[in-house]
Amino acid sequence: MIKSESPSTWMKVYPYLLVIGAIIGLLAAGILVNDEMKLLQNSSFKPNCNLNPIFSCTSVMKSDQAKAFGFPNPIIGLASFGIVLTAGMAILAGARFKRWFWLGLQAGTVFGLLFIHWLFFESVYRIGALCIYCMIVWTVTIAIFWYTLLYNLRQGHIRAPASLKKITDFAQTNHLGILFIWYVVIAVLIIHRFWYFFGPH
Repeated sequence: MIKSESPSTWMKVYPYLLVIGAIIGLLAAGILVNDEMKLLQNSSFKPNCNLNPIFSCTSVMKSDQAKAFGFPNPIIGLASFGIVLTAGMAILAGARFKRWFWLGLQAGTVFGLLFIHWLFFESVYRIGALCIYCMIVWTVTIAIFWYTLLYNLRQGHIRAPASLKKITDFAQTNHLGILFIWYVVIAVLIIHRFWYFFGPH
């Protein structure tokens, strides 16, 4: 396992992670909203993320999964990352939040995590195409969830049972390694699914 910085080190970086991750997520979601609007106006519009049959934003945007709640999914991203950005900036400005706020933020990141993993499954195994900007959103959402969870555990906002102390301590110490493996698993699943395209011909 990759050895990570001590908890005290990454906790200082945490608000910057929220800000930077949210900005990246907002940019990606904003581009997707803009492209979806153009696609609605002109069905022949080709987003710049249409690189090949696999990396094809149009295929994803035209799917039913792209409007899971009846409107374009990136709108959820704009709202969610806006909240995360505000929280990160507030922390950097010295704000202190009550436990209910942290539990609410954690709940939001859990929803985001479940949602993007569902979208990952649908994109890879149902739609058969990938959206680069969506994948950027997946990447930052996982990181924001992971470090929000670790932060809440460290600060006592989430009280893990004593029987899980060794696991939580391991996660705190090896946070980067765990996150790296998480990303690698996703990458391996994508490569395996589309090996017919990426592999030797």
